Amino acid sequence: MNKFVILALAGAISSSYAMADNDTAAYKSMKDKAAADYKAAKAQCSSLKANAKDICQEEAKVARAKAEADAVAQHKSDAKDIRKAREEVADAEYGLAKEKCDDMSGNAKSACKLDAKSAKDKAIADARRADPTPTVGERTAAAVGTARDKTANATDNMRDRTVAATGTAADTTRNTTAAAGDAMSDTVITTKVKADLAADPGVKALDVHVETVKGVVMLSGFVPSKAEADKAVQLARGVKGVNEVKSSIQIKQ
Repeated sequence: MNKFVILALAGAISSSYAMADNDTAAYKSMKDKAAADYKAAKAQCSSLKANAKDICQEEAKVARAKAEADAVAQHKSDAKDIRKAREEVADAEYGLAKEKCDDMSGNAKSACKLDAKSAKDKAIADARRADPTPTVGERTAAAVGTARDKTANATDNMRDRTVAATGTAADTTRNTTAAAGDAMSDTVITTKVKADLAADPGVKALDVHVETVKGVVMLSGFVPSKAEADKAVQLARGVKGVNEVKSSIQIKQ
């Protein structure tokens, strides 16, 4: 290989390491923000009671895990770090799913927990299959290949993999960032709706279940009167960020 090409490659590698070092501060900033957002979301759960409070806290944990996974995806290149972050998201989502199952009873509750465990196992298996760590053979061929043609091929292959990986990583980062933002926004909305329901004497907040997906608040449960059901819908609509309220609240007979 031409010595000028070798020097150029060495310079590019050195620059990439310098860029990685500069990302440390950005990574820490994202981690700190995830921790602060978690603390704020968890604090809003304090006004809730019983399983509603537990669900609220688990939702805050899921949002934090996704935000931290986003930080890893953007600023960490180690496959083990990325896999570990995805596994932590799976664990957090499993904890939330189990808490939601506690609102059920009997066979429905057992089936709910089995489904939650199955979803967690699948997510962790997917994270491990997606581990992009090169094999020993690939690293050895790239490191010790001395023949001119092998060196040229290895260089071309490395360039192709880098371009492909960069594009994939950019897409993954954008998708992960959007998902984390949506999750955090939905969590905050859910927490605020629950807090408003709990603070209103005209609504039995423990009888109303709240879930938010992309700004759409879904209310369910049983209340003693239509007036109470209407009041719950009214309170939910008054929360900032709510795009729509869907109510399946039923009146106790």
